[in-house]
Amino acid sequence: MTAPALDPSWVDDVLLAGGPGRPDAAPALVLGAPVTRAELRRLVEQRQAVLAAAGIGADGPGDSVAICLAPSLAFVANLLACWRLGARAALLDHRLTPFEIDAALQRLAPQAVVSAKHATGGPLRGFQDVQERVATYPGRPSGTPHALVQLSSGSTGPSKVIGRTAANLVEELERYVAIGAGVPRPGERIVCLASMVHVLGLVGGLLYGLHAGAQVIVPARMTADGILAAVAAGPEPTTLLGVPFHIELLSSGPTPPRLPQLTGMTTGGELVRAGVHDTFTDRFGIRLGNMYGMTEVGVIATDLFGEHRPALTPAPGLRVREEHGELLVSLAESPYLGLSDPLRWADGWLHTRDAGTVDPATGRLRIQGRNDSQVSVGGLKVDLTEVEHTLAALPGVASAVVTHDQASKNIEAYVMLREDATAEQVQAELARRLAAFKRPRVLRVVQQLPRTATGKLVRDRALLVAASVKEGNTEA
Repeated sequence: MTAPALDPSWVDDVLLAGGPGRPDAAPALVLGAPVTRAELRRLVEQRQAVLAAAGIGADGPGDSVAICLAPSLAFVANLLACWRLGARAALLDHRLTPFEIDAALQRLAPQAVVSAKHATGGPLRGFQDVQERVATYPGRPSGTPHALVQLSSGSTGPSKVIGRTAANLVEELERYVAIGAGVPRPGERIVCLASMVHVLGLVGGLLYGLHAGAQVIVPARMTADGILAAVAAGPEPTTLLGVPFHIELLSSGPTPPRLPQLTGMTTGGELVRAGVHDTFTDRFGIRLGNMYGMTEVGVIATDLFGEHRPALTPAPGLRVREEHGELLVSLAESPYLGLSDPLRWADGWLHTRDAGTVDPATGRLRIQGRNDSQVSVGGLKVDLTEVEHTLAALPGVASAVVTHDQASKNIEAYVMLREDATAEQVQAELARRLAAFKRPRVLRVVQQLPRTATGKLVRDRALLVAASVKEGNTEA
């Protein structure tokens, strides 16, 4: 299975073609209503004609398009149509503000922008009904072999522009296939809770499902009831694909009905806290697997049955090593557009900026938080990840983020409290569990912690302070 960069043939060969395990009459997607593989091909062809009328692909492969659509059938059809024309697709999250979208377009300089002319659906909708429009933009051809451009999540700072070739995307699909057990098989279902705009939902959900012949279902509503209703809607073996936020959502909802078709859940993003992990597995009686990945690479390592928690096994075809306490992953070329920084990529190795270890006997890796989570307090080293996990595990705390103020040298905490809990109770309990030099000097109680579009908690201190001030928080 090969995929030359910007060669449109890979879309049909790898994603849209029918055949064994991928019958034309079987639903490939379910977004409210089922869409068969044959129907999806027709939709892609229609969108391809509209993009071509806007000049995309007129001179052959190599044009550039920005897509700013909510998860929807329109998003899927336009993305695949763009690739089918040999154009580079830059994905912008529809939840960005107009200011952010304008800044992104200036950075990316596409030749056309696909956006929503009309959309229906509220904030709890898993997908929207979208009527899209295509507008020309004073940009330029891609100039690179990348088929996909994404912006990093921005959970710890400004977004980076990340490019991936078609060949690189196909390599990731091959990794999913090679992982085997725990990955949905042909004829099974993936209830995709992760956004298709970002790498987990895009490759692990949408593209893998199309390639493998597994139905991809997006719930009508991203509530506990809505997710469980999507699972109950079909008898086929079903895997949930989401992030820790979705696990917490399902763990705090009502007692679920019996769902014999639900075989497991796979989560990406941050490590699931032990208490939440145990609550979920006790409630649903299914496997809860963890996946470690990056926008730059896709899936890097997995523990899909929770057998080695918190350790993970590198995905087939990738090598992971430890250097000075940082995890490095093998990558043939730099994933960054307009950036050649040897501190991020050099000699076939990507610096993940994640602290971790690799067991020389088993090859399994352990994530120990971001490298920048190590700070010095009074000459003593403190791991902010340890402080945050300890704080978040307290019975009165619903969620927490811990940061370090470089100016004051203080550790700060931003917490969402459970009903009837107080900041004083939290501080007293924390004093029992952490040494004094590790405890936050400042604790701010907030109603809501900001999250990235992928559901990760934001750890950029400036954004947390701004959100806290805007909310008129309580400081203890």
